Amino acid sequence: MAYQERHNRATALWMQFVGWRERHFKENRFVIFLSLFIGVLCGFAAQLLKYLIHLIGGFLTSYINVTEANYLYLIYPAAGILASYLFVRFVVKDKISHGVTRVLYAISQRKSRLKKKFMWASMISSAITIGFGGSVGAEGPIVFTGAAIGSNVGQAFRLSPKILMILVGCGAAAGIAGIFRAPIAGMLFTLEVLMIDLTAVTVMPLLIASISGAVVAYVLEGYNSEFFFSMSEPFMTSKIPYTVILGIICGMVSLYFTKMMFFTEGIFRKIKSPLIKIISGSLVVMILIFLFPPLYGEGYGAIDQLLDGETSSIVDGTFFYFDRHSVWFIALFIALIILTKVFATASTTGAGGVGGTFAPSLFVGAMTGFLFAYVLNTLDIGIVLSQKNFALMGMAGVMAGVMHAPLMAIFLTAEMTGGYDLFLPLLIVSALSYMTIKAFVPYSIYSLRLAQTGELMTHAKDKTVLTLLSIESLVETDFKEVNPKMTLREVVDIISKSKRNIFPVTDEEGNFMGMVLLDDIRNIMFRTDLYDKMTVSRFMAMPPARIQISDSMETVMRTFDDTNAWNLPVVDGDRYLGFVSKSKIFNSYRDVLRNYSDD
Repeated sequence: MAYQERHNRATALWMQFVGWRERHFKENRFVIFLSLFIGVLCGFAAQLLKYLIHLIGGFLTSYINVTEANYLYLIYPAAGILASYLFVRFVVKDKISHGVTRVLYAISQRKSRLKKKFMWASMISSAITIGFGGSVGAEGPIVFTGAAIGSNVGQAFRLSPKILMILVGCGAAAGIAGIFRAPIAGMLFTLEVLMIDLTAVTVMPLLIASISGAVVAYVLEGYNSEFFFSMSEPFMTSKIPYTVILGIICGMVSLYFTKMMFFTEGIFRKIKSPLIKIISGSLVVMILIFLFPPLYGEGYGAIDQLLDGETSSIVDGTFFYFDRHSVWFIALFIALIILTKVFATASTTGAGGVGGTFAPSLFVGAMTGFLFAYVLNTLDIGIVLSQKNFALMGMAGVMAGVMHAPLMAIFLTAEMTGGYDLFLPLLIVSALSYMTIKAFVPYSIYSLRLAQTGELMTHAKDKTVLTLLSIESLVETDFKEVNPKMTLREVVDIISKSKRNIFPVTDEEGNFMGMVLLDDIRNIMFRTDLYDKMTVSRFMAMPPARIQISDSMETVMRTFDDTNAWNLPVVDGDRYLGFVSKSKIFNSYRDVLRNYSDD
């Protein structure tokens, strides 16, 4: 009882403070202070996640022998996937996979409300998954964690949905900035991937949150880049043709990665038994990591080795250690890593592990760029390409293609490696990769799931506003229903009491059968000799189309355009729910657009 009293007292004091804030600070100003606070929190969360991953991974791999195959790789990933599944199933009791997609969904629904447990659940479960070798990245989980922190801070202060959306973006931006020490990339992530518009209201909070998240990382980790990279040779304009070719190749690799990811995820979705999912997914991951150890965890160690020029170390800890000096075997080994990484990633998440595709796209990109330069140098084409430089370009290229975020890819690669001198080739490769995959897939790997269901918010204002509208909120129910067996006399009596000129016809179970239009029966309404002779079934009409309650607003508007109707019935299956009118949609559209565009 004492605890409950203290809790009630604390709640009352907090609400008094919230009320004081509402009276003295406008939302647009208060969000600046909150963005700083959220950025610091998310910066610490990112550092904690990195620490947990390195702690678990370092402990488990400290006994690995690099001169031979390691059978521990057949145990660790399965143990991590099982532990993550049990944690999510019995502790979290909610879905936390595909964190970035869930953040996109929350924004698309114009609610931006994420549960409190998401502030820690994704972080812990992903640390277990990745630390034990799951072939996924920590960036998706930290985005989910940061977005949840921003959402819950905003909810605590009872802020509007528009401000909540900005705070969700602040949390995501700070998470990326904190884990990579890349503030510009963090802000660009929210603009290109989460698709939050850059306006006078959003720019400062996003920038402040990103900077504060990165500052926390710099204070705790120092000023070194995420990956050690020293530019051994400058980029020459004579190598631009090869950069162009790499950009197109990265686009095709991105397309392969995206398609195979969805194909593999689709297979796991069809498996209903959690036990079979865990076993099958773990087997795939264990076998692939056993054969190709660079697939273990995020794979950043392998990227560091390539950027440091240690090419032969890519086969350390495998059966193939003694072939480490065979040029063509190393090329084949890297090519197989590029092809199999997507299956290791999808199998990890499909089996129950928690992680993202951010790091895998970086990993595949680095391998692609390095392999491109490595093969051309081996073929002795008359020009020497810097393998380190092209590995860096590949990172930006595949990331730009997979995420449909070329600007973020450019700045993230430059910020986390210090490779600012390669800005021009990074720009070329990222732009060409994005253009290449855009010709085949219109959405990023994160937003494709929402796009398929019509729930995706985009930078196109018309589509965005339609996404923010809900068919449930537009249904009008003040229409008086009639029965097919009713006589004209009964209908006239109902008409006299109604303010509408449409009367839905329903049966005893409430199923929609048609409608009576006032204009259609105006010529017989005053013929009293027909009052008891004619029934509704004789003069009711069918609508040109029906709207299902589950239809997206884009589908609804397309139906109105195709039929030229002004009012259409809304049904759930066959059950009548009400009518939706084009005028109501237009009025709601204007209201939402005014609020959405308000700076």
